[in-house]
Amino acid sequence: QVRLVESGGGLVQAGGSLRLSCATSGRTFNRRTMGWFRQVPGEGRKFVAAITDGGGTTYADSVKGRFTISGDNAKNTVYLQMNSLKPEDTAVYSCAADRFPRISGAGYDYNYWGQGTRVTVSS
Repeated sequence: QVRLVESGGGLVQAGGSLRLSCATSGRTFNRRTMGWFRQVPGEGRKFVAAITDGGGTTYADSVKGRFTISGDNAKNTVYLQMNSLKPEDTAVYSCAADRFPRISGAGYDYNYWGQGTRVTVSS
């Protein structure tokens, strides 16, 4: 089993920065890829970024150049550094774990999910 706990959300003004953290526990072979997704009320969950245990990364076009995903294996934590935030980045952000190192942007490929942390960007 894998447990994921997000933190770091909050209220920030447009142009500001936040760093989200996803603390992980459980067997490492069950979390070969870690992803971040976001969701706003009334809409489906959308892919933000992903990183494999080999360090490969991918980003949604909407966040490229502004967000950076990284991992700290010693701390079993995955981060999402968010810079130049915009009001349209407002959402609940969730991290997810995939058993395979495949850099997928599809939510159905991920086996484990955290509860999410809310990010609000004011204009």
